[in-house]
Parts: sequence; C-alpha cells; structure tokens
Amino acid sequence: MSDTVIHIKNLSKKYRIGAAQERHDTLRDLMVDTFSNPFKKNKLRAENSTLWALRDISFDVERGSVLGIVGRNGAGKSTLLKVLSRVTDPTSGFGEIHGRVGSLLEVGTGFHPELTGRENIFLNGAILGMHRQEIDAKFDEIVEFSEVSKFIDTPVKRYSSGMYLRLAFAVAAHLEPEILVVDEVLAVGDAEFQRKCLGKMSDVANQGRTVLFVSHNMSAVLRLTTEAIVLEKGRISMRAPTAEAVDYYLSSGFAESGERLWDVDEIPATAEPFQPIALRIKNAAGLVVNTIRSVEMMQIEFEYQLRAPVTGLRVGLYLMSTRGEFIFTTFDIDEAEKFDAYTVRDAGHYFSRCNIPADVFNEGRFVVGVNASTYRIRRYFQDERAITFNVDPAGAPGMQWAEPRLGPIRPRLNWQIEKS
Repeated sequence: MSDTVIHIKNLSKKYRIGAAQERHDTLRDLMVDTFSNPFKKNKLRAENSTLWALRDISFDVERGSVLGIVGRNGAGKSTLLKVLSRVTDPTSGFGEIHGRVGSLLEVGTGFHPELTGRENIFLNGAILGMHRQEIDAKFDEIVEFSEVSKFIDTPVKRYSSGMYLRLAFAVAAHLEPEILVVDEVLAVGDAEFQRKCLGKMSDVANQGRTVLFVSHNMSAVLRLTTEAIVLEKGRISMRAPTAEAVDYYLSSGFAESGERLWDVDEIPATAEPFQPIALRIKNAAGLVVNTIRSVEMMQIEFEYQLRAPVTGLRVGLYLMSTRGEFIFTTFDIDEAEKFDAYTVRDAGHYFSRCNIPADVFNEGRFVVGVNASTYRIRRYFQDERAITFNVDPAGAPGMQWAEPRLGPIRPRLNWQIEKS
C-alpha cells in the first residue's frame, strides 16, 4: 500500500432528522409535561428518522490519481469529501489518508473573517503544516492568481463571494498539498476564472499530486479526471474510467418515459409555496414522448402548484447536452408583456409550456433542467437534470450523407448558389 494515499473501508455517515426539542420555560412546566405525557419522549424518538448520507463506502486512491465523484443532488458527494477532509466524523468505518490535504469545500473554507487576506494565507499554510518560508515562496503567486492584490490587507469579511472564492482556491491549489479536494464551488466564479481554476487543477494533476473533484459539469469531469465514482443514495454504484462512469451516470438517473413526476420526499421544504408536479416532453401531436423528430416542433411542459401568491416568479428551462454543455436557457416571462402580466402569480394550479420550433436539434440525447425563482431574491426549486429526451434526425438537412454532423444543433438554413 505504499502508493495508496487514501484508503476507505466501510465508511458510513448518519444524520438524525426529526422534530426540534420542545423548550420548557420553568421546572414546573417540565414536570407537568413529563407526568401528563409519560410516553411523549419515546413517541418523538420513534417519529424521528435517520438519513444515511453515506453507507458502506469502500475505495482506495493511488498517489497521483485524479478521481471524479459524480451523482445527483443528495447522493452524498459533499458529505464524503467533508469526511475525507476531517470536517465531520463518520458514524462507522474508517479511513486512512497519507499526506497533507488541501480542501475547497465551500467558499472561503478555513478562512477567518476578521483576518486579512494576507493573514489567512499564512493561517491556511500553517494548518497544512507548512513553514513560513514555504508560504513566503508561494505568496506572490497566490496573490497574482487570485487577482485580489488591491485588497490583500483587507479583512476577508468585506470580500465579495467572488473575491472570497478566488483567494480560497488560490490558497488551496498553490500551497502544495499532496491531496487536493475540490467540491462544486467553481460555479460561484465567472467563466474566465472557472477556466483558470480548471487549468490550475490540471497542472496540479500533472505534477503527480492526488485530486478528488466533485462537479455537475461533466465536461470538466471528463477533461480533468481519469477515473470516476458514481454515488447513488449514499452508496457507490460504479467506479470506472471517467467516460464509462459519466455515460452510466447520465443514462441511469433520468426518466425514460418523456415524463418526470416529483415525489413529495424529492421536494425540499425550502420550495414552499412552490410545488413541482411534472415535467413532460411532447411532440407536435401533443403526445408525451421520449424521442422527437428534429424536423417537427416540440413542447416542454412544466406543471406546478402555488400554495400562496408569489411576486416576481419566473419558471425556466435549461437545455444541455448529456455531458453538461449548456445549449440555451429560457424563462416563461422573458417577453415584456408576460413579465408585466405575471408580476404576481396567485395561488393555484399552473402549466408553463415552452414551444421549440422544428429544425433546431441535431441527433442525440439532451437534458432538460428546471428552475423556479425570483431573480436575485430567492430560488424556490431547481432540478438540474430533471429529464432527458432523444432526437431522431430522419428528414433533417444533409441526410443524403451518412457522416455525423458536429454540434448539438442542426438548423435548416437558407442558402443561395449563384453563378456569375
């Protein structure tokens, strides 16, 4: 096991979910409640439930490996990284980690808000066990990468979330931990900084250090990692070369009928008063289907309930390739007249339908995500990969040649040929 830097055996993590403990203001209240309801405590305990975020996880990671961890929301990805980073303790099982671990699990992990950016760099280095001379040697490089040199002597509590992220990632990546653990925090940064971070992680991997990378961006997972673990409901369902694992993940977690229905336990309490009901793919005849023809229009129908009026609600769709590349985003109040008409949506039963014209998609498989939010105020509900559908290219332009067309769209464009 000389080249094994992470050894995990039967690792499990349990959380208790239940009613909050009732508060008694006086001793008299406590005694009255206890004697009048002698079995109440046991009843409450029985009503409490437990959630196994991780269940019997076992795997090894070799030195220099770049391992991706993928799975749907709630699969246990972040919990696994928190256990490996010693942020939380496992309920059972054990793990062995050989080497310094640099973690970026949340924006500003390990930062003290009252300290300046400069002081936090040295604090993080000390936590990693580095000498001051080692941190000094990397200091200028960290500040340059983070692009916050102007504010390096400002307390980080005054940083924006983007500045926090830039400095946090720069520290985690440049202080040379043997093992770099990165959760899906890059989504906070702008596109240019995301590319910069991905490039840095690629450099770290090429230097022979070990990287664990969690992301919903399958393109980034495919680019950065050589092997991936697929988590489903706290268990490892597959470990394979990245391309194979990603294909399994993308094909196994979606509805195949052209309709996605949400169970009550899939809807977070924070979604109130918004309640998603169903998402449907419909063809030109109005039938719910899993495959559409590229030469026909299609409709995506989102059915939902509002239990109370909502101001400024917008319901949106994200259309992506199966590997996570965005094709377009659209919202039901993009048009000015709809924006004015639906400033407030009363309680009731709703359908938001998006009609997509013919001759848009190339052949292949596509993913639809849904979102319900009030712009920059509150996100009620989001399912990034709610449903998939297939596109049949029969009759599309250029079918007289057997060669596949590159790209996710296959528009029918108007050409002129002129001889002078």
